[in-house]
Amino acid sequence: MNFKRLSSPIGDIKNHYDVVVIGSGYGASIAASRLSRGGKKVCLLERGKEFLPGEYPRTNVQALKEMQFSTKGKHIGSKTGLYDFHMNDDISVFKGCGLGGTSLVNANVSLVPEKRVLEHAEWPTAIRQDPDSYWRNIARAKHMLQPNPYPEGQNGWPKLPKAEAMKKSAAGMGQTAKYLDINVTFKDGKNNAGQDQYECKLCGDCMTGCNYGAKNTTLMNYLPDAKNHGAEIFTEVSVKYISRGANGKWSVHYKIQTANSEIFGAPELFVTADIVVIGAGSLGSTEILLRSKERGLTTSNKVGERFTGNGDVLGFGYNCDERVNTVGFGPHAPGSLDPVGPCITSVIDLREQPVLEAGIVIEDGNVPGAVAPAITPSMLAISKLFGKEHADGIVDFAKKKARELDSMVRGPHHGAVEHTQAFLVMAHDDGNGKMSLEDDHLKITWKGVGKQPIFTDVDKKLREATEAIGGEYVVNPTWTKLLNYDLMTVHPLGGCVMGDDAEKGVVNHKGEVFSSNTGTEVHKGLYISDGAIIPLPLGVNPLITISALAERSCELMAADYGFTIDYSYKDVVLPNNERKPGIQFTETMKGYFSTNETASFDIGEKLGKESGSAFEFTLTVTSNDVETMLKDKNHKAQLEGVVKAPALSSKPLTISDGVFNLFVDEVADVPTKLMKYSMLMHSEECKNYYFYGYKVVRDDKGFDMWKDTCTLFITVHDGNDETSPVLGKGILVIETADFAKQMTTMKVLHAKSKIEEVKIMAQFGKYFSGSLFDIYVKSKLPSF
Repeated sequence: MNFKRLSSPIGDIKNHYDVVVIGSGYGASIAASRLSRGGKKVCLLERGKEFLPGEYPRTNVQALKEMQFSTKGKHIGSKTGLYDFHMNDDISVFKGCGLGGTSLVNANVSLVPEKRVLEHAEWPTAIRQDPDSYWRNIARAKHMLQPNPYPEGQNGWPKLPKAEAMKKSAAGMGQTAKYLDINVTFKDGKNNAGQDQYECKLCGDCMTGCNYGAKNTTLMNYLPDAKNHGAEIFTEVSVKYISRGANGKWSVHYKIQTANSEIFGAPELFVTADIVVIGAGSLGSTEILLRSKERGLTTSNKVGERFTGNGDVLGFGYNCDERVNTVGFGPHAPGSLDPVGPCITSVIDLREQPVLEAGIVIEDGNVPGAVAPAITPSMLAISKLFGKEHADGIVDFAKKKARELDSMVRGPHHGAVEHTQAFLVMAHDDGNGKMSLEDDHLKITWKGVGKQPIFTDVDKKLREATEAIGGEYVVNPTWTKLLNYDLMTVHPLGGCVMGDDAEKGVVNHKGEVFSSNTGTEVHKGLYISDGAIIPLPLGVNPLITISALAERSCELMAADYGFTIDYSYKDVVLPNNERKPGIQFTETMKGYFSTNETASFDIGEKLGKESGSAFEFTLTVTSNDVETMLKDKNHKAQLEGVVKAPALSSKPLTISDGVFNLFVDEVADVPTKLMKYSMLMHSEECKNYYFYGYKVVRDDKGFDMWKDTCTLFITVHDGNDETSPVLGKGILVIETADFAKQMTTMKVLHAKSKIEEVKIMAQFGKYFSGSLFDIYVKSKLPSF
């Protein structure tokens, strides 16, 4: 498969861009693609990791490692876990965390809302009065995402049991089922973004990540297109809040997910931009805006309101008479099991009701193979607790019990689980959920949401669909009296909704953020582009509407800022960005520095201490290729981090172009090595300073190894490089407590196995200790 990594090491980030895009789902990736095509220098920040096809979990153990849960101020699991669950008392959310956002783990259904939804008064007037702009951008989004129905019967594509079961369910309800437009590739070749893709293997593992390059996630189209047009993409970067400086530039404050800088109490890093597009999803974008508001950004008071779960309901037709074949392949190779098909293929469309809010859609689904081992005992238990057994006589009853035993003995690809249909429903809830911050963590409240009448109606329809195929309807176990009818949604919308003014919404029809509680004034250059801006439940899968609104926003942005978006085709040609094993650690050094001394480090430290001119940094040292680093005579790694120096700025400074050199030989009378630090420092006032520091490692009288490795002599230049005038000097040290913390941050990056991880750590430790041995021990040994 011809896929290359799109992300760059965070040490490559610049201090300023024309545009910073936050997130990488539909809204964010479209902004990055289109604005890059418009000639803008774009930086995209994604909090999750980058996965290539072939790297997604296939087994239960692998999937568990990629699960993270946020609940009541606590976080469980990796902060970059692909499967992101946000748990709340009333409604919980499942979303994706990775380069590509939730597109990596959704069913990729492109279904346009009913016309009455788009005419609803909740939409801004400009959108309702210009429907052509919506449909024009629907076409643009479809051109890139390439939705198409499953091609049953064409070129040998087989019938799918779960789709056949849906047809029988529909017939039993007096309805029809039809294939949906899904963003899945069914023929090898280049897509409309110029990226190679491969035909679907019908493995059914869409929702744990497509390992075959067939699913048209944003990682397959808009993101490589953005990279191909010059965008710089950085992963494992968590944006905390946005602020605006006196110079009018936007500052995007972030943390590096792998750096563990929080254990040192370090402030966030930041990057500045003329334009910021927040596309972190309904929850992420709302959280960033709420946190920004707490820190002084003026916005509408509507931030966090009108959250909707899009009427989502998940249910199961358990142990049906029909063989549904609903469990994905997981670790099994294509061809070793009967075809399952893409996650969702067909729909029973029950919209166009006399009352809009009564309309629903019922779609088939399936269980990814990576989580299938937990399904058999779970379904059996849930069916006994919450199901109602359906059997036509003793023979049918015996068959059902035999199938249950078969699943228990031979696993989920057999018996009752193999005869289980998964249903995903979208409907119209009242859209009155609320998001807020509690102890700096996002919380969703929506009292009684699961008791709304629409969910009782959905329950009845799913029972009808299940009865038609002879199954036992099993409701989502959270939607029960026992658990107060709580809900789970995979389509969170709202929180920063569109409106004609700040009294009705958070952004205008372009996605620009309102700058006060009333009126139509906006923060120039601050946009939101994702599901957060959608002002009501759509009643269908929302991705194509989110995409159309993002395309429309970029179109209007180009007109407002006077640039042209080039929509022409261009093959994706990317450099080979192979990821090699590396090593990383974070350190804090503290001391004093004076702008009144430009020659002596000791005097600079003394004057700085007397005047209270402290200097402190927290820097993450990253080698993205540890083998090359250790062989190279300069032993070069990257630095990224933040500096606190009140003499330079009242606010923390961020850095760029950071270089760390480990144990570089120095010409001297006695064996000497230097540890060098060089970097550009940037204040929020857009002032630049060049920093150079070094540690001298040599054997002087007494035991001085600790002092040598923990003392840094620093020089600050008033400008962009070492030729700029010296502004001041000083000395920094590593405190014992901070050194202990530093040791906990040492980690190996991108190792293929635990064995390789241990090997690389040992290799680095051998080099480090060997260099100290050469200086402090070997130099004293007699020569023979």
